[in-house]
Amino acid sequence: MDYQKLPAVLIVEDEPLIRMGAVDMIEEAGFKTYEAGSADEAIEVMQTHSDIGILFTDIDMPGTMNGLKLAAYVRTTWPPVVIMIASGVIELDEADVPSGAAFVPKPYATNHVTKMLHEATGQVGA
Repeated sequence: MDYQKLPAVLIVEDEPLIRMGAVDMIEEAGFKTYEAGSADEAIEVMQTHSDIGILFTDIDMPGTMNGLKLAAYVRTTWPPVVIMIASGVIELDEADVPSGAAFVPKPYATNHVTKMLHEATGQVGA
């Protein structure tokens, strides 16, 4: 894979099997990935890897903040980062979602997520 053309994706998911599946799916779409099991770990990864251009996070996670609070923090701290929020929660208050963030309902379809990733990076039809 030629990771040079696409930003890296940070996948934040506390369930290891779901995270492994998301990593495989996103790497198969041509993206370099980093992973974290909590928002706290995600912030550490963001601080040490400047190539991350997309945050793909679950909402419900243990730790000091959930995925929505992580998304809000990332939007403020790293404004150019594309944010994708995944959750099985159907009713989500739009006021809780950071400006410009995309919501991905779980269970998510691989083609839907990869299409969203490519559109977010200007790789439409990739």
